[in-house]
Order: sequence, then structure tokens, then C-alpha cells
Amino acid sequence: MAESKYTFKDFKSDQEVRWCPGCGDIAIMMAVQKAMAKLDHNKEDYAVVSGIGCSSRFPYYMNTYGFHGIHGRAGVLASGIKTANPKLSVWQITGDGDGLAIGGNHFIHEIRRNIDLNIILFNNQIYGLTKGQYSPTSLFGQITKSSPFGTIEEPFNPGELVIGAKGKFFARSLDNKVAETTDILVEADKHKGASVVEILQNCVIYNDGAYKAITSKETRDDNQIWLKHGEPMIFGKEKNKGLILDGLELKVVKIGENGITKDDILVHDAKINSPYLHLALINMNIEDGFPVAFGVIRSVEAPTYETLLEKQIKDVRAKSKIKNVDDLLRSGNTWTVE
Repeated sequence: MAESKYTFKDFKSDQEVRWCPGCGDIAIMMAVQKAMAKLDHNKEDYAVVSGIGCSSRFPYYMNTYGFHGIHGRAGVLASGIKTANPKLSVWQITGDGDGLAIGGNHFIHEIRRNIDLNIILFNNQIYGLTKGQYSPTSLFGQITKSSPFGTIEEPFNPGELVIGAKGKFFARSLDNKVAETTDILVEADKHKGASVVEILQNCVIYNDGAYKAITSKETRDDNQIWLKHGEPMIFGKEKNKGLILDGLELKVVKIGENGITKDDILVHDAKINSPYLHLALINMNIEDGFPVAFGVIRSVEAPTYETLLEKQIKDVRAKSKIKNVDDLLRSGNTWTVE
């Protein structure tokens, strides 16, 4: 691999970072900057777009082109930028409130259209900037500023939304896993089409410890599984647990028990077109005795919106009798006024 022409420091702006000390956003920003330094784009070809929320401060802290939009509209802006200038590497920064509540309609349609964007969804299961109201990913029964007796709404699973919107790329990571997140973001950018990376992010002020059961030293080895395409789905402190298919359902097994060997463990196929297993992996949770899946879960190739649009324009132009404005003005019914 050729040596990078940039370092992560080249993507740091001169603005003071105003996130709370210990906020997971800081680690995510480091991962994005490291990923950009690894990629082969020119610096002037990066564009970072956001809406409103803690995560949406992002463009100020990046030494790239950026656009800070209004609440929930980052997807509209990012889609327009990419369609108008397909050579750009466009990074949409959004949160579970900005992206899945007021921006939910735009979110599903930019995925459905398969616009070549890198969509990074910061999921802290709360509204942070507006001081602790419940969000579309807050857990059922969660007590917040706007649900003092507990929420009575079922939360969204972002990965389910991506699959439902015909998504071709979905990955998941943790804010404190900078190296892993960096590698995932590099894969997301190289994927041609809408790439969604959900990052479980800890809000130290309004929802601290939301992912403690997944991230604590005592439980993380059994409650996390990091998937890699072409490799068996193995996890656990001793690397002795794995996933198999039991009929149509995923099942956790121990290697060495009941005749189970490493060869029995499912091999991860991120590139299979059917979303069946990808959806099952996305929905795994510790309450049902499964680890939470991280890494690139789905990565399927398909034509992108802007590629199809450019081809359509080229084909129509080739067949059209109208080649310029003069042809247009003289086309159809014309009259001579005496």
C-alpha cells in the first residue's frame, strides 16, 4: 500500500472542540480523521455535512469543506452535493435524533436511492444537545427528561431501517474502538453506494453507561462479536464460542461441546445479496443471550444513483434532436408574427 500523503492532523481544524470531556464524539472524530488520511482522495475532495445536534458540530472541527445544515436535513444536503459533484467523498454526520426522527424520511430515501454517501450515525439513545429527551432509539421504559415515567415507544434498530430501505452497506462500531472504527470507515468509503455506519456512542451527561453491559471489561468479550467477511463468527474471551444456524434461527454454541468444532461455525458473508442473515445478525442482543454484532455486517454491490443519473442524461442527449437552446426554441409549433 502506498504511503499516505496525509496524516490525521491534516484534517483537524483550528476550532476549539466544545464537546463535553469524555464524550464519545471525540473518539469518533479521531477515527474519521484517521480514515480520511488512509484514503486516496485529495483533501479538497472531502465534504462533511451535518444537521443539528451534538454530533452535528462535526464540520467545525474538520479541516475539510463542510456544511452545517438544519435539523434533520443533512441527508438532503449530502444527496444534492454528491449528485451535483460525484467525484466528492461526502460524509454525512448525524445522530439518532437528527437522523431517525425529523430526518427519518430523508434517511430511508437516500439509502433506497443508493447515493454514494458515507452516513455515520452516532447512536447514544438520547437527545443530548437539547438536554436529555428520549430519542427514536431510547429503550422501552427508559426514564428521561421527556419520559419521567418511562417511554412507552418501541425503539428503532437503525440496521433494520437500513435493510428495510433496501440498504446495501451497514456496519456497526463502538466509539472507544478507534482502530476498528477507522478500518470500517475506510471500507465504507470504498464501497460504492450508500454506506451506513452506526456507532454506539456514550453520552456522559444524559445517558452515561447506556452500553455498559456491552463495553465493560467483565462482559465485553462475551457480549461483542466482531465480524469479518470470510471468517468464522467466533467470539468470547477464550475464543471458544460461535454462531451456527439451528433451522432458521441463529444459535450460540461452545466449540468443543456436543461435538461442535470450528468447522461447524458459520462463516460471515457480508456480500451475499439476501439480507436474511444480515438482519438476524443486526437484531442480536444480549437480553436474548446473544452478543452484539460489530464490524461490516452487509456490503453488497449495486448501481449508484448518481451513476444511473449520469448514464440516463448521456443516453437522452444522444437520442435527442435538441442539441442547444436554438434547437429548443425552434422545436415544436412555431409562428411567425408579421
